[in-house]
Amino acid sequence: MEKSDDRREVVLLATGSFNPITVMHLRLFELARDYLHETGKYKVIKGIISPVGDGYKKKGLIEASHRLAMANLATKNSNWIEVDSWECSQKEWMETVLVLRHHQQKLANANTSDSSEKVVHKKGHKRKRENSYQDKTDRCLQESKVMPQVKLLCGADMLESLGKPNLWKNEDVIEILSSFGIVCITRLGSNASNFIYESDILWKYKHMIHLVEEWITNDISSTKIRRALRRGMSIRYLVPDSVVEYIENHELYNERSEERNSGIILEPLARNSKNS
Repeated sequence: MEKSDDRREVVLLATGSFNPITVMHLRLFELARDYLHETGKYKVIKGIISPVGDGYKKKGLIEASHRLAMANLATKNSNWIEVDSWECSQKEWMETVLVLRHHQQKLANANTSDSSEKVVHKKGHKRKRENSYQDKTDRCLQESKVMPQVKLLCGADMLESLGKPNLWKNEDVIEILSSFGIVCITRLGSNASNFIYESDILWKYKHMIHLVEEWITNDISSTKIRRALRRGMSIRYLVPDSVVEYIENHELYNERSEERNSGIILEPLARNSKNS
């Protein structure tokens, strides 16, 4: 008899600029999946890369169409990491909590659709109370137990950014932690545990934060990649070859592109400052 797998299914969602995507971005997914599987409690079924939209207005942020194309090239050979264009196709910048809600709802809709198909195709099975409120409630409860959970995948820098004034709303941070959870890959020199201790909100929901220590340290970042490109230096083996070729073919990243959005306030800061 085949042993049942009672691990909670998880979908890892990474949001960010991906400007450009690097091999380190891809490594985050592998490290997180290994860690969650080793706990024996979770089964990672999918990874999603969700590039931020142009409305984020970060300095040096090139067009979403290019960042999306590079992310698709980088994940072309992956059998479990995919790229989603919903966030970057929005006219305005979307808060991370809204992106998490969107993907959790997609999973809920897919789960409901699958359950309905099973009922339709099941023959010779009648239930007297099929349309009763109690039956519907029971089915919803059963589905909610097996539905995959979206978790936010990030690096230590994003985790620490949760404490920056006006960059995140406290109510959003609370919802992200309480409803979804975070898987954080720590970088060399970061002290994520100390940051959690110093934050009342993070400390309260520390059981929803998974800290993953990276033993094979890697300090590759998009910022350093762009700096190397501005100086005419090679970035091969720091980003996937297909991404290198895309950057070269489209002549991306130079002194001019790095000045894009210069002098413009980052959209989260501008929006949250108005509401504070």
